[in-house]
Formats: sequence, C-alpha cells, structure tokens
Amino acid sequence: MRVEGKVIVLTGAGSGIGRELALKLLAKGAQIAGVDVNAVSIAETKSFASHKSSEFEGITADITDRNAVEQLPKLVQARFGTVDAVINNAGIIQPFLPLINLDYTTIDRLLSVNLLGTLYVLKAFVPHLMTRPEAHIVNLSSMGGFVPVPGQTIYCAAKAAVKLMSEGLASELLNTSIRVTVVFPGAVATNIAGNSGIEMRSDAMRENGRVKPLPARKAAEIIVAAIQRNARHVYVGRDSSVMNILSRMNPSFAARAVAKQMHGLLPAAKASWNIEPRSDSNS
Repeated sequence: MRVEGKVIVLTGAGSGIGRELALKLLAKGAQIAGVDVNAVSIAETKSFASHKSSEFEGITADITDRNAVEQLPKLVQARFGTVDAVINNAGIIQPFLPLINLDYTTIDRLLSVNLLGTLYVLKAFVPHLMTRPEAHIVNLSSMGGFVPVPGQTIYCAAKAAVKLMSEGLASELLNTSIRVTVVFPGAVATNIAGNSGIEMRSDAMRENGRVKPLPARKAAEIIVAAIQRNARHVYVGRDSSVMNILSRMNPSFAARAVAKQMHGLLPAAKASWNIEPRSDSNS
C-alpha cells in the first residue's frame, strides 16, 4: 500500500519505534492518528513533527480499555474523515524473571497490552478498513514470537499469539482489499524497558551487549518499506533475520543460542526460582 495521502492509526506513537514510524510516515505524506497511553509522550511526538503538525492528531488512550478503543474509530473519522491503515505497535516487556516468579498482576498486564490490546484495535477498525479500496494492517510481534527468550516467556507467548492471530486474519481477508503485515523486531534501541516500568542493571546490559541494537529510525524505515510492498512478514534487524533462519533449521540450537545471549539479564538460577510450598487450606 502506498502510504502517501493515507490516514493511518498508530498505537504506541509516543516513543521508540512508534514515534519514528509517525515521523517517517508523515514525511511520506501520510496523515497520522497517534495513540498512546502517555499524554506527555504523544505531545512530544507532535512537537517533533512540527512541520507536519496539521497532519498529526495525538490521542491519549489505553488500548487495554476495550470501551475506550471502541471509541477510537469515531475520533479518527471526525478528524480525518476515514481510516486506511492500522499499525499495532504498542507493547511492553516483562521483568527479567522466570515464569514461576511472575505475579499474576504482571502476567495480566503483559497479556492485556501485547495481545488483547492488539485484538481490541483490530476488532474496532477492521470493519472500517473493509470499506476502503485499499487498506493495510501492521501488527508488531517480536523475534521472541518465534524463538524463546529466557526471562521473557509470557511476553514471548503474547507475541507468538499476535503472530498467529495476524496470519489467521490475513487468510480470512485474502479476498478483500486489506493486506496484513507481521513485524518481527530483534534488538532495537528504544526505551521499552523504562516504558514497561522495568529497571535494567547496567552491568547486565554491558554483558548482554554483544548484539548491537538497531536504531529505532532504521527499524521504522524497514517497516514502512514493508508496508509499501505489501510484505506478509518482515524481520527487523540482522539478529531477527538470522534467528528466523536458524530457528527453522535447528530450533534447539537457536533456543540455546538465545539463552546464552541472555545470560546476565536473569538472576542466578537457584536464587530466582523461589518456590515455596503453598497451602490450599481455607482454614
């Protein structure tokens, strides 16, 4: 889909890949309805797009709030008249802990933002996209959506679900004007940890620094190019591209390679698996 002149809804537009996508798409002549839970961040994105500010509308909304998401199409249409594309970019990572040590509040939040938020946006906007002569959906999964990342198991599970949900939706929409792109970013230089409320140990980050993160601006360029050629899958970063091939050829080796790379971000194994006997007695 050519993005020039198109109205695009972009979630997570307040920072990182989302902000760079907004700026890149505006530069190519698109109109952007940028959605973010952080009002300050979305205002900053608009300020960066000062030369195109009339083509950018910032909307503060929480994509985990289904009722709020269902109101978004009316807001966007009131501002721009129509909707041609949706980019589900908003997402958070989990604390670097084994699954057994994650509390249910954290698990629920991860699934709500990464999976249910994407689902709510799709349910809200697909009927409107069906009316357009050409339309596009972009869902951001992750390299963790096809290869396991220790300490990010629930995040990976949500992103794997986004992958299959997107592929299933693409098959359902084959005979329509809508095309679907699934994006698999590897390591990208963003503040996703801070936005997820996670503090990263600087020594662990240095130890984990064997893979140089891709600049968010470059990631945005790759994604926009994929939209314009109607790509089904796009692997963002050399790490994602390599692991895609490796995980198909030898899944066990790929999993071990990622686990080795993540060494240092997880607590010591015995200390982290803090399992205490539970009593199911109601007395």
